[in-house]
Formats: sequence, C-alpha cells, structure tokens
Amino acid sequence: MKNLGLRNLMLAAALVAAPAVVANAAVEYSPAEQLTKKVRHELVTLPFLGVFDNLAFRIDDGVVTLMGQVNRPTLKSDAERVVARIEGVRGVVNQVEVLPLSPYDDRIRLAVLRAVYGYPALQRYALGAQPSIRIIVKNGEVTLEGVAANEGDKNIINLRANGVAGVFRVTNNLSVEKRKA
Repeated sequence: MKNLGLRNLMLAAALVAAPAVVANAAVEYSPAEQLTKKVRHELVTLPFLGVFDNLAFRIDDGVVTLMGQVNRPTLKSDAERVVARIEGVRGVVNQVEVLPLSPYDDRIRLAVLRAVYGYPALQRYALGAQPSIRIIVKNGEVTLEGVAANEGDKNIINLRANGVAGVFRVTNNLSVEKRKA
C-alpha cells in the first residue's frame, strides 16, 4: 500500500512538472540554431564592423564559411579569429573579400551614406548599434545589403543611391521585413 501511495505521488509530481518541461523545451534552440546565434553575435559585435562592411556566413556540419566584403584586412582576420574560438565550430573557411583602397570609392561611400541615411523618411534605419542597411562600394559600383521595412522604403533607398554622382550601377539586394500576421 505504501508503494502505491508513493507511486501516485511520483506520478502526480511528474504530471505537474511535465508542462514546465514542455514550456522550457519550446524555448530551447537546437544545437545548430545555437551555433548560428553565437556566430551571428560574434560577427555583429566586432569592434570595427561598420555600415560599409557586409559579413555573412553559412554553417555546414560545424564548418563556418565566412562571406561578404570588408574595407579593412584586419576585419577579415578578426572575423575568422572570433568565429574559430566558438564552441562547436570545427573549422572556418574565410571567403571574405577585402575591398580595394580607393579615394574615389570612399567619396561614393560617404555620398551614398548621406543620401540614404540623411533622407528624413529613412533616418530610422541609422538607429541602433548596427544599421540595417549596408553600403558596399567597389570600383564605383554600389551594392545595398540588409533589410528594409517595406517595399516602398526599399525603392526609395535604391533611388537615393542611384542619384549619387559618380555611381556606375546600384545592385539592390535589400530584403523586405516579413510582417507577422
């Protein structure tokens, strides 16, 4: 009889604890998602990462492939170094392109920055530690990377960048933020 009471008590405790375990399980991320979050965090918190740099990555079975473009060679090596020391990373393939030094491109970078972030309807994109729109300039060609809030903003950003003197071409790779239903 004692065993029956103890068993019922244990069963009741398990049933009470089960919803808490299920609730916690819903919040936990898979190891792959955790690794993705860690890599993203390390990259966006690099001290010299700016609006003129674009870092992206892909993870295949623990091997992180770094991609994108940066202005400084040290940023390329810093990205590789911080990602390599993350627990769960088995290797790093660094395919980040270091953009050529060019006063002409530097002038275009600043002019596009002013044209986009200085426009009153777009100033909200400059808020925060890491602006959501990246401006990549290589040999007079501008590539826009990041996220716009809506299709209208994406088009305005494209028009503003195309209006900068000296820009040969603008590639608009901005994605539009998905709205929650």
